[in-house]
Amino acid sequence: MSGVSLGLKGKVALITGGSRGIGAETVRLFTEAGARVVFSYRQAAAQATALASLCGGGRVCRALKQELSTPADGQALVAAAVASFGQLDILVVNHGIWPPQDTSIDRMTESQWRGTLAVNLDSVFGLVRAATAQFEAQGRPAPGVVAGHIVLISSTAGQRGEAFHADYAVTKGALISLTKSLSSELAPRGIRVNCVAPGWVQTEMSAAALEHPVRGPLIAATIPVGRAATPREVAGPVLFLCTPLAGFISGEVLNVNGGAVLVG
Repeated sequence: MSGVSLGLKGKVALITGGSRGIGAETVRLFTEAGARVVFSYRQAAAQATALASLCGGGRVCRALKQELSTPADGQALVAAAVASFGQLDILVVNHGIWPPQDTSIDRMTESQWRGTLAVNLDSVFGLVRAATAQFEAQGRPAPGVVAGHIVLISSTAGQRGEAFHADYAVTKGALISLTKSLSSELAPRGIRVNCVAPGWVQTEMSAAALEHPVRGPLIAATIPVGRAATPREVAGPVLFLCTPLAGFISGEVLNVNGGAVLVG
């Protein structure tokens, strides 16, 4: 009896922000599924190099240093990914910034606002535009077969907002809208666009809050399953959306938050 496969053999994936947290686990899972992976990083060179080596080295997994704050940056990264392995089948947009300091809207600087939108949205435009053009240039492998997958990583903040982090919440809400817009536009052309929206996840970025003796238990109390997700619990749904089993899913926002978005 053969098992059900979630394999990606023969596929090439570009995963942004892949050196740490959710991105790093997605890189690991995609290579385990048989894909060749290019991932970007901005500063964590040592972690990125170690991850690429752990996942099979240059024949299978490559790390590219790339600033992502303009459409041109996104386009350059897609070009570099294609140059690495000669094709592109999957784009996972995972990078983003979350200014950690609580800032009320009357105190938020234009610099912070513009900076968050540049990284979290402007670069995404360039990535999606370039990836779509690449998928189209490659053509469909066969009638009815998916030509490419795009998965955008949003957040519960994009669905219900986040006080004192309006800049971040706006960008994540925009990614949900972008998912729906692109699905209607690109599904007829064989390109599936979906979104994964995590809640609290156990990463370096969230460690200070989740491990705080007072704040940590308060956060856990807002999550029906009683804890934050592990990075692999987010990477798994991302992988699923890029397999043939998800070939009829388009424009979906998949909540991966332990039910938190329903009770907040």
